[in-house]
Amino acid sequence: MHVSAFETLADPTRRRIVEALLGGERQVNDIVRHVGIHQSGVSRHLRILHESGFVTVRPDGQRRLYALRPEPFRELDAWLAGYRRLWEARL
Repeated sequence: MHVSAFETLADPTRRRIVEALLGGERQVNDIVRHVGIHQSGVSRHLRILHESGFVTVRPDGQRRLYALRPEPFRELDAWLAGYRRLWEARL
């Protein structure tokens, strides 16, 4: 199933996970502490973010480290560029 970037980021928990990953790679337990929901919920949202291309997963021994991918954010920025011209012109 293909989900748009906007649908993926529409969920506030996923946006909090993205914010938690802004500082770099994190393991699930670190994200759980930042987001404040159970590990199973964080894992479900990380799976959605991974499937939609927003995060990568890197195994490190027993741990899984999650990090943001820049490409989906570049695509969002490119889409917003046309609208940015609109609101900058009005200001």
